[in-house]
Amino acid sequence: MPNINPVVFFGEVKSELTKVTWPTKDQVVRLTGVVVVISLIVGIFVGVLDLSFTKIVEYLVKQ
Repeated sequence: MPNINPVVFFGEVKSELTKVTWPTKDQVVRLTGVVVVISLIVGIFVGVLDLSFTKIVEYLVKQ
């Protein structure tokens, strides 16, 4: 295992973090809203599928 100098490591981490393009506050808020809306849509879709399959199985079992 190579000997890693923590001072060098954290210096490189700091250097890399300065290269990152950080999102603006507006971008973070907008994209968070997009994630919440898509999550709700997918959740509703999966819930409807689950309810549908449950009703189908109940119908088939009663036959």
